[in-house]
Amino acid sequence: MITKRNFDLRKVFWNIRFETLTTLLVAITVFVLHHFKIIDLTLPFSIAGILGSALAIFIAFRNQSSYARWWEARTIWGGIINNSRIFARQLIANVDNAVTIGKVSQQDAGFYKKEMIDRQIAFAHSLRLHLRKQESLQEFQHLLSESEFNELRQKQNRPNILLNTQGIRIKEAMQKEMLGAFDNISMEPNLATFSNWQGACERIKNTPLPMNYQYFTKLFLYVFIFVLPICLIGDFTKMNIGFMVIPVSFIISFVFSVMNRVGEINENPFENQMSDIPMTALCNTIERDLKEMLGEPMPEKMEAKNGYLF
Repeated sequence: MITKRNFDLRKVFWNIRFETLTTLLVAITVFVLHHFKIIDLTLPFSIAGILGSALAIFIAFRNQSSYARWWEARTIWGGIINNSRIFARQLIANVDNAVTIGKVSQQDAGFYKKEMIDRQIAFAHSLRLHLRKQESLQEFQHLLSESEFNELRQKQNRPNILLNTQGIRIKEAMQKEMLGAFDNISMEPNLATFSNWQGACERIKNTPLPMNYQYFTKLFLYVFIFVLPICLIGDFTKMNIGFMVIPVSFIISFVFSVMNRVGEINENPFENQMSDIPMTALCNTIERDLKEMLGEPMPEKMEAKNGYLF
């Protein structure tokens, strides 16, 4: 996620280098051909205006759709954070209650709380890696037992397996009276919510925007880039400043190209790019909060570096 207010224009130009180079090449070509009377071709500016209006509609729709996907992804992860806290609070309160009434020992309760909360933290890290298609599982290895981690490595959908294990361990705790008979009624819906949010993230990840929007937006952009200098050259020539077709065409095309690029980079929020959802930082928040609730040392808080938070 980008947190800085100012952008490096060099990186901006690099991201739209094909569009800007095409604009400069077309504008220079039109100016040279017109200036030396090789081809006296001009078009009414209304043509560029109509094309620009159509292009703006396509870009606006795509940007709106892309931002909706990005914001939905961020909302989902906000829910994962909140419900992780709720799950940890329910677990700690219910197990501590069993200790108070003498159902289980303080030591057994401590081991169980740590196991369940660590596994919940591992779920967040595992989901992040699952969405980004990364295999750096050692990032949450310290949160699971050696046998569970080795078994998990062989699985395909690891966050789903972790949630399944959480459900099994809740049932086992009920059998041992570490959890009350009705505690499952409040805890199981949380696990179902985590499953639903995982499915929502996978839907966003695996279902891109329809390719026709991307294709035609790109096509209209390049048509606009080619037509714009031809529509501008006539008016600038009448004012004896024909050379101005180059910078003016560049500026107008630059604006449309940047707007189009903004939609492109926001379209996929789980690709570990600079504009993505900062899932690493969100997992860090979950780990810090749940460790603090458990009374254990917290990892260092992640901060933005050079204006970016991952």
